[in-house]
Amino acid sequence: YPDRAATELRTAVGALYGLAAEKVFCANGSNEVLQTILLTFAGPGRRVLTFEPTYALHGHLSRITAKEVGSVDRAEDFRLDPADAADAVRRVRPAVTFLCSPNNPTGLVEPAETTEAVLDAVAEVGGLLVVDEAYGEFAPSSAVELLAEERPLVVTKTYSKTWAMAAARLGYLLGPTWLVEKLELVVLPYHLDALKQAAGLAALDFVDEMNARVAAIVEERGRIEAALRHLGAEVWPSGANFVLFRPPVPGDRVWHGLVERSVLVRNTASWNHLDGCLRVTVGTGEENGRFLDALADILGRPVPPAAGSASQRSPQEDP
Repeated sequence: YPDRAATELRTAVGALYGLAAEKVFCANGSNEVLQTILLTFAGPGRRVLTFEPTYALHGHLSRITAKEVGSVDRAEDFRLDPADAADAVRRVRPAVTFLCSPNNPTGLVEPAETTEAVLDAVAEVGGLLVVDEAYGEFAPSSAVELLAEERPLVVTKTYSKTWAMAAARLGYLLGPTWLVEKLELVVLPYHLDALKQAAGLAALDFVDEMNARVAAIVEERGRIEAALRHLGAEVWPSGANFVLFRPPVPGDRVWHGLVERSVLVRNTASWNHLDGCLRVTVGTGEENGRFLDALADILGRPVPPAAGSASQRSPQEDP
C-alpha cells in the first residue's frame, strides 16, 4: 500500500510555499480536491456560490454532490466589484464560495481587494472560501499570502498546467491545519497511489525549469495579446496560459477557418456571456506564430510585425 498520508509529497509541496505538511492536502487532480471540499463542508440543505462565467466543474461538482448552487453574474467586462461580490455572499449565505483566479475561461486575475472583501463576508456567514489557482503560477499575485490558521480560506492548485502533468492527475490544496484534518476524515483511504506520489516528488526537483517555462509562456502570452488587438479583436487581459478574445468577425467562422488551417483553439461561444468568443492556449513560439498567421489570413489582415510569423521566428525564440 502507498503511504496513506502522502507525508513526503505533502512536505515537499508545503516547502514550496513555506508551509508545514499539515497544511497541505493532495489528491487525484484538483477536481478530487474540490469534490472532497464539497463532501466535507457542504451538503443537502447548504448552498454553494459561484461567480459566472467561471470553471464549470465548480457548479457541476456542487450539483452532483446534492448541493444548492447559487450563481452571480460578473460585470460585462467579466470583473467582480468587491462590494457586490461580498453582498452576494451575505445574501446567499453559502457554505462554500468559489473564486477562480486567474479565472477560467476569462483569464482575469482577482485583485487582492476583491479576494479580501469576499473572504471577510464568508467569515461573517460562517462559510469557506475556495480560491482556485489552477493557473496561479502564470499570474502576478496569489491568495496564498492570505492564508492563516484562523481564516476560512483554502487555495487549490494542480500539477496539470504549470508542470504540464495533466495525465498524472495530481492536485493539492493549501489551507489551515484544522481544515486539512477534516478533509482526511472524508477522503477514501489510500486514494493517492505510490506512483503518483513519486511523480509529484520527482517534478519538484525541477522547479527552476518550471519557472523558466512559465516565464517563456508569459512572454509569448503578451505577444499574442498585442497581436490580437492589432488584428481588431476584443481581448481580455490574461493571468493564465491562455487568452480569451472575440474576433471582429463571427467567432464560429473564425474557428472553422482555423480548423481548416490545422489550428485548433477552443470555441467558448456556448458559455454564458461568451458569445462569439474563442480561447487560445499559449504554445511554443512556432505554434503561436502559426496561429497568428492563420488568423490574419482569415481576417484578410497582415500579421503585426512585432508578432512575427512562424516562418520568421527562429527555434531559439521558442519557449
